[in-house]
Amino acid sequence: MRPFAPIDPPSRVLMGPGPSDVAPSVLQAMSRPTLGHLDPRFLEIMDETAAMLRAVLGTENRLTLPISGTGSAGMETCLVNLLEPGDRALIGVNGVFGTRMCEVARRCGAEVTPVEARWGEAMSTEALRAAAGGRAYKLVAVVHAETSTGALQPLAGLRELADELGALLMIDAVTSTGGVPVDLDDHGVDAMYGGTQKCLSAPPGLAPVSFSDRAVAALQDRKSPVQSWYLDLSLITKYWGGERAYHHTAPVNSVYALHEALRLVLEEGLEARYARHARHGASLAEGLEGLGLSLPVAANTRMPQLTVVSIPDGVQDKAVRAHLLEHLGLEIGGGLGPMAGKVWRIGLMGSACTERNVTLCVAGLEQALAAQA
Repeated sequence: MRPFAPIDPPSRVLMGPGPSDVAPSVLQAMSRPTLGHLDPRFLEIMDETAAMLRAVLGTENRLTLPISGTGSAGMETCLVNLLEPGDRALIGVNGVFGTRMCEVARRCGAEVTPVEARWGEAMSTEALRAAAGGRAYKLVAVVHAETSTGALQPLAGLRELADELGALLMIDAVTSTGGVPVDLDDHGVDAMYGGTQKCLSAPPGLAPVSFSDRAVAALQDRKSPVQSWYLDLSLITKYWGGERAYHHTAPVNSVYALHEALRLVLEEGLEARYARHARHGASLAEGLEGLGLSLPVAANTRMPQLTVVSIPDGVQDKAVRAHLLEHLGLEIGGGLGPMAGKVWRIGLMGSACTERNVTLCVAGLEQALAAQA
């Protein structure tokens, strides 16, 4: 076998749907000496990370921790712990990740009621209520920030609906965490999952989850074992909690990175961070529309950290993205599912959410479109 050279990845500006640019201090944190996963200093770092997660998520939930895995592992963690065979789940579907929640819930043996909305629109509480038909449910779930469409879901009214149905309330906050307010306790959210690689600007590989006392009680009252041993929170919390019982070898250096990323979020201040995303998101939308491009998500539904752009007729999707990558080192994302080949997804997340990147992206798209004229 020929010898291989050390990796030397190129520098990119990451303005796709994730991962986002990672701050230098986060990368430096990740390069610090690896400790044993039961080392006393690492246990302190775990506790600090959980405390900062609670602050960013706006919760006092005792069960708040990062799962060893990507955002989809967070989704599975919430669903496999809360759902048992025969449970009813009411799930809003207005994009790829609502569809994925339905698929995972079915694999848990749940009776799933999907509630469809047009992709790019928010779910209506009235539509969810009508689909429930007055039946009791174990879980009501929505995607807070649908990464496939750029639509932001209002959370107001969902707690009241869940109470009517006797249900727990769960949200996908993968793309919202660190970019827009999540405020779990204010909205009465019982379970959430997120990801580190979007507005938190840490490398992918961890999935924050948070369970309310109601959700923890539901976990404790299960009649059957959690179908995934690896994602069983009744076992994982014994490692993250007071017992420190071995469950699996934690990705130590990834936790370092998340610790530093959360520290930067809180150092900036949540309100300042949300304002930065709102300001630059509005500037990007204005610049794109100035090029004559159409934004299919209504302004009052559009999330600031991820903007979906309709690809003009006659324009080659992949050619434009390849032009940006080759000439500017700039990555934007393509569409998913039925939106594949029809839209671009442009992220302004965390460290990548800057005025410079807005200018770079708008100017780059202008060049790339001119090259196809």
